[in-house]
Amino acid sequence: MDTLHVALGDRSYPIYIDSGFPSSHLMSASIAGNQVMVVTNETVAPLYLAELLSLLPALKVDHVILPDGEQYKTIATVNQIFDQLLAKQHNRSTTLIALGGGVVGDMVGFAAACYQRGVDFIQIPTTLLAQVDSSVGGKTGVNHPLGKNMIGAFHQPRAVFINVATLKTLAKKELAAGLAEVIKYGLIRDSQFLQWIEGQLNHILQLENSATTRAIRRSCELKAEIVASDEREQGVRAILNLGHTFGHAIEACTGYKEWLHGEGVAVGMLMAADLSARLDYLQQADVGRLKELLLAAALPVKPPAKMAPADFMAYMAVDKKVLDGKIRLVLMQAIGEAFVTDQYSPALLAETLDLFCQS
Repeated sequence: MDTLHVALGDRSYPIYIDSGFPSSHLMSASIAGNQVMVVTNETVAPLYLAELLSLLPALKVDHVILPDGEQYKTIATVNQIFDQLLAKQHNRSTTLIALGGGVVGDMVGFAAACYQRGVDFIQIPTTLLAQVDSSVGGKTGVNHPLGKNMIGAFHQPRAVFINVATLKTLAKKELAAGLAEVIKYGLIRDSQFLQWIEGQLNHILQLENSATTRAIRRSCELKAEIVASDEREQGVRAILNLGHTFGHAIEACTGYKEWLHGEGVAVGMLMAADLSARLDYLQQADVGRLKELLLAAALPVKPPAKMAPADFMAYMAVDKKVLDGKIRLVLMQAIGEAFVTDQYSPALLAETLDLFCQS
């Protein structure tokens, strides 16, 4: 078992990476009270719920099974969690456990932040995207028709348990979507990691254990470092959103039903790279290199055909990074060096949007 730590003072917590679920002892050590509410979805429940429940025999355990899909990441769905917590009389010493992908994790974390003004929760992510990104860092929330993750709270988990074996049940599309976030870490912080991903991509796609575990570990290390230095995204943490402003626009415009989050991020990262090149930060060869890697990972490199530049601008205008009416973007000064800025030419942004929205 690999163990990492997110260093946040009294809110610090471990990340455990293994090829199986944790022992009952390790799980129980992360639970303060004697009440547990496991929250999962209708896809994950048949695969792993019974096994997880068997690890918690000495506790009062209830569970909620939610519908599966980004379109259900709403206040209405979170209310289903609250309904069960109240109906089963869970008190403020309860612990919520998120068993599933990023949608489940975000909603459970948000419910934990709100229920009785804050209770503990544990992340058990079952998708690559959740394992390397959304389960770490304490960002929780739900979507709104006008914007992704616009309603939420910062609420750190007590622990993150990553079972690499759960990736074997993922559809190839889901695995590729998670790889977009892995690639992101190389682009924003570690050019050598990006080079390693390029060399090991086929091994990761085949879920070879050593390559997959290393990809997850390094991604979590990089995120833990950034979160520890800027928990509430007042500065450097915003670079974790490379590609997300463009990608969230794609997700919102398609009603959170047609595109996976990682697919939107993939296109968004390429759009950010293109704009970075237009601003003379990156070389065109860097943009081509990223495009080649995304294609090799079976990720999209163009937005939906129905999207126009005006659609991007409308949704980007309600992005969380907008400040004083200015759309701030995460761009790259070089591969491995990202930064946040509102100092770019609107005309060059328009050129990028025009290029990517061509049929």
